Amino acid sequence: QVQLVESGGGLVQAGGSLRLSCVASGRIFWWYAMGWFRQAPGKEREFVAAISRSGGGTYYADSVKGRFTISRDDAKNTVYLQMNSLKPEDTAVYYCAAKGQTKVVEVPKARYDYWGQGTQVTVSS
Repeated sequence: QVQLVESGGGLVQAGGSLRLSCVASGRIFWWYAMGWFRQAPGKEREFVAAISRSGGGTYYADSVKGRFTISRDDAKNTVYLQMNSLKPEDTAVYYCAAKGQTKVVEVPKARYDYWGQGTQVTVSS
């Protein structure tokens, strides 16, 4: 069982930056591939970024490529999402997720085993 707790959300102006953090419980954090998803009001939860358990593989949604960076620090049981050049359309609740028993980057949300409670990101124009 893994518990995930996100933080770092908030209100920021367009063009600004935020860094989201997701801390995982447990001693085998290194075993999990991690992902970030987001859900805007009235929309389905969508993929944002993912990182393999080794950290050597990453993948991004086209909408955030070049602006967002996912990284992980296994010593701190933490995965990060650095978000730069934020746009109003990035406004959503952001969730981190964990997927065990995999060596690759995972994209489909159905593949993930554990989810955090989410953190709100609001980008004003």
